[in-house]
Amino acid sequence: MKSSGRDDRLSSIGGMAARFGLETHVLRHWEDVGLLTPGRDGAGRRRYGEDDLVRIAVILRSKAAGMSLEQIGIMLDAGAADRHRVLEEHIADLDRRMAEMERSREMTEHALRCRAHDIATCPRFKDAVADLVAGGSRAHWA
Repeated sequence: MKSSGRDDRLSSIGGMAARFGLETHVLRHWEDVGLLTPGRDGAGRRRYGEDDLVRIAVILRSKAAGMSLEQIGIMLDAGAADRHRVLEEHIADLDRRMAEMERSREMTEHALRCRAHDIATCPRFKDAVADLVAGGSRAHWA
């Protein structure tokens, strides 16, 4: 069978957006801020390949982990001068948020087992938020 010369692994912006459940304007925005650089066909239409597919997945996973588009851009730029600093700060942020989630999980598990009708009156539950009540720590809301 003769090849058409077209790379069937390439995808249009609509196809790529549909694959990830995104609107096409999101991919255009990511291109505008320098996160994506899809190739173009002879008519100037965007054509996304395997590298773009992986890059989009990295962007989505990183956004889900709380990274800003600016941080993601730095992470994806191996030559960025402050790349390591940004990544170390993000790891510290992840550690802090994971600790908050663990505390929240423990509180929720206790609430499931607690006999108090008003959980805020339970002494053990109060202990779990005592640092916030005392003002010694700031709440970090996602």
